[in-house]
Amino acid sequence: MQTSVAPSPASAPSDVRHDWSRDEIEALLALPFFDLAHLAHTVHRTHFPAGEVQLSQLLSIKTGGCPEDCAYCPQASRYDTGLDREALLAVDEVVTKAREAKAGGATRYCMGAAWRSPKGNDLDVVCTMVREVKALGLETCATLGMLDLDQALTLKDAGLDYYNHNLDTSPEAYGDIITTRTYDDRLQTLRHVRDAGMSVCCGGIVGMGESPTDRAGLLHQLASMDPHPESVPVNLLVKVKGTPLAQVNDLDPFDFVRTVAVARVTMPRSHVRLSAGREEMSDELQAWAFFVGANSIFTGEKLLTTKNPGGKDGRLFARLGLTPEPSPAAAE
Repeated sequence: MQTSVAPSPASAPSDVRHDWSRDEIEALLALPFFDLAHLAHTVHRTHFPAGEVQLSQLLSIKTGGCPEDCAYCPQASRYDTGLDREALLAVDEVVTKAREAKAGGATRYCMGAAWRSPKGNDLDVVCTMVREVKALGLETCATLGMLDLDQALTLKDAGLDYYNHNLDTSPEAYGDIITTRTYDDRLQTLRHVRDAGMSVCCGGIVGMGESPTDRAGLLHQLASMDPHPESVPVNLLVKVKGTPLAQVNDLDPFDFVRTVAVARVTMPRSHVRLSAGREEMSDELQAWAFFVGANSIFTGEKLLTTKNPGGKDGRLFARLGLTPEPSPAAAE
């Protein structure tokens, strides 16, 4: 039965709200699948050109050895996942890979380091990377763990456009996934990013054994932010041997699509990114996700440490009639 607090597909909201209630979001998730898909597609076409997908590329600039205990992460030092620990990459290597990413069609380059938070000289090196990648004409993004305000301002001064810091799940389920930092720690970092004047990239992971209520809780947190995150990555858990979540049950693919759809309805002007897990997704599942409003992906053969579809994306785009979103510089 359709719940009355959810908008009907015939009256798709065109305004941007930051006052979505948790009940409203749960009602959206519970809509009949095709009603929700139609609603989300209508909202998407109100705010974005049909068929355009923003292309980002992600590079691990410092791999493994992380002191955090995120139950999904192969880079956590306490889990035996067979991942080798690697030092911070040289600036020249990062810039070379960024140049290759741009040649492959990426308009944003994201750099990730397995840190709890960056330290002194490491942050200086990352700032050099940011400046040199920015000089290539790419948007820049980084995910380096928790930041204080001074660190956020330093990254902003270096030219960083986006900072990624995911909430991962609902506040209620968070303690089952991570114990080494609190939910408020994550929210505090996001406040520092905003105060420094950078754009926010913030989403979460589904398929970690959470309930539909938890997925609603995550979406409620994101949709309550004012402004909304400019990028909202929706990750499907990649089950890595050696992590606590390696044996969790698979998420129903339609529940994944529902999550993407509600992200689009509640955050209509944000880029919603299909992030981790696409290597395990069928073309049909990805097509549904694009239909309900996903309009950003990571390109390339690898994310931080897990596989990514790479060259398959061009074939899928051709089959679906999708085109890469023009770079911001080209649009000026």
